[in-house]
Amino acid sequence: MNEQIADVGRGISLAYERIGDNGAEPLVLVAGLGQQLHSWPDAFCAELAGRGFQVVRFDNRDAGRSTHPRFRPAKLPAMFAGRFPPEQYDLRDMAADTVGLLDALGLDRVHLAGVSMGGMISQSVAALHPTRVRTLTSIMSTTGSRLIGRPAFSTLRLMGAKPPKSREEAVESAVKMFRHIGSHGFPFDEAWVRERAGTGWDRDPTAGGVGRQLGAILKSGNRTAWLKKITAPTLVVHGDRDRMVHPTGGAATARAIPGARLETIRGMGHNLPEGAWPALLDLIAGHARSSDVPTT
Repeated sequence: MNEQIADVGRGISLAYERIGDNGAEPLVLVAGLGQQLHSWPDAFCAELAGRGFQVVRFDNRDAGRSTHPRFRPAKLPAMFAGRFPPEQYDLRDMAADTVGLLDALGLDRVHLAGVSMGGMISQSVAALHPTRVRTLTSIMSTTGSRLIGRPAFSTLRLMGAKPPKSREEAVESAVKMFRHIGSHGFPFDEAWVRERAGTGWDRDPTAGGVGRQLGAILKSGNRTAWLKKITAPTLVVHGDRDRMVHPTGGAATARAIPGARLETIRGMGHNLPEGAWPALLDLIAGHARSSDVPTT
């Protein structure tokens, strides 16, 4: 990886990588809960770059080689009751991190595509910083309403497992999780999951980031009112077999954002299986290309 570190303000630094021609249209990919920049597969990013985009992928705060705050995350019962440490950040802060990265890279307006929590961050950027977003693609994400997009009970049980204490445990935990939440309509690439999990442990073996990121999601609450303010052309993509964010989350997101289009990929769960890449790549690139928003 050709990684670099950018100071994005407010004491936060983000690790990022640029792929493709730096003079091409910027397409920024935002990772999900507990995921690092390489959760967007190398070949997937290279394909987007080959379609004429400058691809930027990065570690959110509390992931990978980006800044990790040191406070202890709240326990789940406290989070659901709305009790958080005073240091707990929210999705507005993570959206500001993303905008700070755009500033650091000299990028004015960009195409944004986010997966899961990354979709929530991307939605927040589009709602709160509308002049920075040319198009928005929200993938396997939701609105924050507790009535829709809820994980399956079996998924919640897996999420409650103790964090891994070694590289081997991290790899086995990832295989177990993605066998469960992954795309049951496509082949499961265990070798890639193992490689990604191992790389993730090597880059960041700490355990508190997922809890603090989850706190950011829950502290932000129902963001439907934010979504109604989005003016960027929006594409919402969801799989019909998602056990982490129920497809009702994608449907509600599309209903909330004015003019949004919903596309469902059959057989896709809560990952980016290689079998779904042709559809995903065409959707992301096609949506960006169809925008009539002028480049500035």
